[in-house]
Amino acid sequence: MLRFLGWLFGTLFMITLGLAAAATYIIWDVSKDLPDYKQLASWEPPVMTRMHAADGSLLAEYAQERRLYVPVNLIPARVIDAYVSAEDKNFYTHAGLDWHGIAKAGIRYIQVKLTGHGQVIGASTITQQVAKNFLLGDERSITRKLREALVVQRIEQSFSKDQIMELYLNYINLGFHSYGVAAASLNYFGKSLDELSIEEAAYLAALPKGPNNYNPFTNYEKAVTRRNYVLNQMFDNGYIKEDELKAALAKPLKVNPRPFGAQLFSAESFAEEARRELLQKYGKDQLDKGGYSVRTTLDPKLQIFARQAVARGLIGFDRKRGWRGPVEHVDMNGGDWAKFLDKYHVPPDQQPWRIAIVLQVTDQGATVGLQPKTQNDGTFGPERDQGFVPLALLQWARKYVDGEKLGPEVKKAGEVLAAGDIIYVAPSGRDKEYHLVQLPEVQGAMVAMDPHSGRVLAMVGGFSYGQSQFNRAVQAERQPGSSFKPVVYAAALDNGYSPASVVLDAPLEIKMPNGEMWKPKNYEKDFYGPSTLRRGIEQSRNTMTVRLADAMGITKVADLAERLGIYDHMPHELAMALGAGETTLLKMTTAYSMIANGGKKVDATLIDRIQDRFGHTIWRQDTRDCSACKADHYSPGMPEPDLSDNRETVMNPYTAYQITSMMEGVVERGTGKKVQIVGKPVAGKTGTSNDEKDAWFIGFTPDMVVGVFIGFDTPKPMGKRRTGGELAAPVVADFMRLALRDKAAVPFRVPRGIELIPIEVKSGKRAIFGEDGVILEAFKPGDEPPANGTVIGSAAAGTKPAAGAGVVLVPSAQDGAGQAQLPQQAPQGQQPPAQQAPQDGGLTNNSNGLY
Repeated sequence: MLRFLGWLFGTLFMITLGLAAAATYIIWDVSKDLPDYKQLASWEPPVMTRMHAADGSLLAEYAQERRLYVPVNLIPARVIDAYVSAEDKNFYTHAGLDWHGIAKAGIRYIQVKLTGHGQVIGASTITQQVAKNFLLGDERSITRKLREALVVQRIEQSFSKDQIMELYLNYINLGFHSYGVAAASLNYFGKSLDELSIEEAAYLAALPKGPNNYNPFTNYEKAVTRRNYVLNQMFDNGYIKEDELKAALAKPLKVNPRPFGAQLFSAESFAEEARRELLQKYGKDQLDKGGYSVRTTLDPKLQIFARQAVARGLIGFDRKRGWRGPVEHVDMNGGDWAKFLDKYHVPPDQQPWRIAIVLQVTDQGATVGLQPKTQNDGTFGPERDQGFVPLALLQWARKYVDGEKLGPEVKKAGEVLAAGDIIYVAPSGRDKEYHLVQLPEVQGAMVAMDPHSGRVLAMVGGFSYGQSQFNRAVQAERQPGSSFKPVVYAAALDNGYSPASVVLDAPLEIKMPNGEMWKPKNYEKDFYGPSTLRRGIEQSRNTMTVRLADAMGITKVADLAERLGIYDHMPHELAMALGAGETTLLKMTTAYSMIANGGKKVDATLIDRIQDRFGHTIWRQDTRDCSACKADHYSPGMPEPDLSDNRETVMNPYTAYQITSMMEGVVERGTGKKVQIVGKPVAGKTGTSNDEKDAWFIGFTPDMVVGVFIGFDTPKPMGKRRTGGELAAPVVADFMRLALRDKAAVPFRVPRGIELIPIEVKSGKRAIFGEDGVILEAFKPGDEPPANGTVIGSAAAGTKPAAGAGVVLVPSAQDGAGQAQLPQQAPQGQQPPAQQAPQDGGLTNNSNGLY
């Protein structure tokens, strides 16, 4: 017996030794290529980039995984308690593996296999889930479980429980593209973590088991059941009281999904352009994963005003072109009329417009069925609301005849609508009463900018971003027409001319390299003889502008245009003086900003500052040195830091004020009179291209520049008299009235040394202030109008004038009315030959008639 017991002991010892050796080998084999758990300490998860407006409101988000990283000390206790109760109630007591839970899960597994009833339960701890998610993957195998057990032990030895919980709560996928509890709280309930109620925290804790299984829209009952399970677990674990449990269980599950993307109304074009800037700086991968906090220049209130002004302007003009008919006509044949509206979608930036179908038409109006509103799950609701479009609110819908005029007045609703027409309607303000509306065919854009910094305060890229993502403020290159003329006149002022210099407005012929004659004309098809530079820009005279550009040399105009950033390389052609080259609204608005700020270089920017995920500023638009800003403390009476202005000067500040004063005259007496309704000092210039294809107005106050462009995406005539002064200027005025209504009137700042001398506005002669037609004209130091009012200059084109002198350029051989107005100093009895085009560039017939 003793020998047997000895043999048995020896055998068991050898088996145990063998098993130990085998286990040791397995552990060695499994652990030899374990992932480095220390990398968890430096883990930088993919975090979404958030873009904010200037006031801090959320503008847009960009991410592959919508995650907000939150330190564990900022996560409320009730949220942590909910997850511990749902996932690992012994988290704070076990060492990574919950042996009690493993035994319980094993017994449950055997019961389910033997009886065929019930559900297997898991035993993975939160630490195990961290190991699996971060280091090991989802492979289902014994080897992976062994590796997991080893990694878990090392994690528990190296990290505190709070650190492990922080990793877990910031990593998990909780559905709705939400990664981490902070993003889930926002996306499900529109709340930050500290605003969550007990039942909301419990629902979020229910999601790790399978977000799709507990989707509140597709599996509401299962979602509530799982939430209630978590609430009961929280009570059992002592985290909530009985009265709190009962109150939470009685509440329905109310989810309020937060939209993803642009969050501010009608700011999509701005957000997309800012996104493009970020892509250029950091690339798509960093944009989607880098967790940047981007503070943009957008002013949300001004953005709404801009959108309203552009929409009103486009709709108003579109109505003058009449009714183009319904979106579609269908044969209803009874049944549910709502099915015909399923395929239509009204973008958020077109609301409160709605798509509707005409159900019945009488002489007095039309009854319409309104498209049911979209529910959270993307389907239409069961309601079948109807409305009425009275005759008075559709009488604008006259036919457009011959592309020029409107047809007869509408006297019956049946002349416009028929049953089965699918149309757009907008609420009138009265119950169930609607306007008939249509999407404008014409498009437009607006840019509002701070002239001192180049910060873009508002940007509208078209009537509706949901309808078209093309940003006409930045991407559309169009002819600016006469809105380019201030560059020509500023170049002249920089080269010896004054606002009182006189240029002949008379017919002009220039021979082009191909032998054809170019004859620029004024828009009115008339000529007005000798006129001051001020009068020329106020009335937007074409022939004057061409003569002026030819006299001083188109190269000087090109140099200034390139310094202002309008063109990279401007062709040296006289037609360019009339705005024949193509550029963008943003570039033109930026150029006007440099005039408004006194000639300092600015670059348009949509971004003020970029911070990394840790809050460190990695890019700033304002590059001025402010070392004195970093004071250790502040005490009363401490002087403000002195910030040096290191901006490049691109225009003489005297010249900038002179051209500003001349453009004030455009609003007061010229083509921009419709902007006078702003009721504050405004300068600006209208612009229209050939055949009224492009309409522009760029206006500015001392502290804001606003540019507007209107035209068809495929350029075509908008109709006679559809000029910048008629179409674009009222839009700028509409915006400025709203944007400046709470601002005091501020006059334009006059540079020290400028002399204000009274002159007669039409002739440029010195006059007595207070008399009719007399204004205070701005002259540079040492410059003044001729005392005798004579026009001094050469009869040969291109002669450079003396400072303060007027110049008359030579008329063409077909002078006509202009010839009779030549001053006595002009050569008598001589008509010079037609001028030759400059050698540095040709002209094309396409530049005729720009204004």
